[in-house]
Parts: sequence; C-alpha cells; structure tokens
Amino acid sequence: MSKDVGVDDVFFFNDKFSSKFYRVNMGSVVAQKESEPETQETRQRVQEDRKFQIEAAIVRIMKARRVLDHDNIVAEVTKQLKSRFSPNPVVIKNRIESLIEREYLEQDKGDKKKYRYLP
Repeated sequence: MSKDVGVDDVFFFNDKFSSKFYRVNMGSVVAQKESEPETQETRQRVQEDRKFQIEAAIVRIMKARRVLDHDNIVAEVTKQLKSRFSPNPVVIKNRIESLIEREYLEQDKGDKKKYRYLP
C-alpha cells in the first residue's frame, strides 16, 4: 500500500459504504507535466491548426464581400475568431499572403491595400 498508483493496481467501489459524514476526501492523482520538447511540439501543432482556421475565416469573409481592404479583413477575422483565440495581425497578414500565392485572393491593381476574392 502506497500513494503511488501502478499499472496493475485495481480499484473497486464499495456501494455498501455508509458514513455519518457528508464528505469523503479522496486523494487526487497528479498529472505529469509535459517536458520542454513536448510543450514546443504542442505549441507548434496549435499554431498549425490556427493557421487553417485563420485562412478559412479569411476565405469566408472574402467570399461574402468580394473586395475588402486589409484593415477590415483583420478586424473581421479577429471578430470571427475571438471566441476561440485572439489571432495576431501579423499572422493574419501572412495567411493573406499565402492565400494570394495559392490564388484564392489577389491585391487590387489600383489600391495595394485592397484584396479581391478570386472565384
């Protein structure tokens, strides 16, 4: 008997147990902390997932609006994603550039701050 829980340990629930006290204190199992490489890997995966969410939000907005300037895109994306996370404007700009490279968007020829959706 020790505080350490092993892989082969078995626990049973005693449904016949009764006590005059209303509370029963049970020790909790402490989760192991992630190591530094695991933390970095987790952060990297979260950043990759967020990139796709940001791109999806940009495409949704641009599909609806067709033409929009940079500041309004950043504001709309931030508004759409604020319930999940707070996107960084620099990351949004990088995602816009990525969408331009993949020909989902293009910069307006007359005004470089405006973007146009390519159907």
